Amino acid sequence: MQTSIWLAALSAFILLILIVNIRNSRRFNLFDHWLHHKLVRNHDGFSWQIIAFINDPKLMVVWDILLASFLINEERNITALWVIATLGFTDIAGILLKRWVHRKRPIEHSDLEDGYSFPSGHVLGATCMVLIILQVFGNELTNWLVIALGAIWLMVVVSRLSLRAHYPSDVIGATSLAIFCFTISQQILLAII
Repeated sequence: MQTSIWLAALSAFILLILIVNIRNSRRFNLFDHWLHHKLVRNHDGFSWQIIAFINDPKLMVVWDILLASFLINEERNITALWVIATLGFTDIAGILLKRWVHRKRPIEHSDLEDGYSFPSGHVLGATCMVLIILQVFGNELTNWLVIALGAIWLMVVVSRLSLRAHYPSDVIGATSLAIFCFTISQQILLAII
């Protein structure tokens, strides 16, 4: 099961980066723009801005450090270090990818959004944090908490599209990259413990 998820994430990532080559494929970019236009018609910017703020990549580091602090308090030091390393590794991969791809944001994006579009840093961080929480607290979480984590993740995805900060492929690429990085980090954790 875990191998199939990892392979699916890697396949989506390779498809977006190597085969389609986002920064050079005019046809793919036109399709992505068309799909984005079809998915996002009207939006209430204020509520989506709140979701975007709470899940800002810089603030996600704060949430990560708070989680690690909690784990240290519970004397789970190795897990705390893994939590910080996992988000750090994922964020660094996302930053390097943004600098390599240089994809511009959608035309109607907010002035609050700067930097490149692919992959979405918000979705990258949110995906990684949800996976970290599931890994660390999986046995202790109720079904309702798992559903709530999924709903929060989905709201982050919708907010990035609704605010016209990203194309659908930016979100798919971020999700795939987060799953890929998390899986590598998870295998390292399992080897250590």
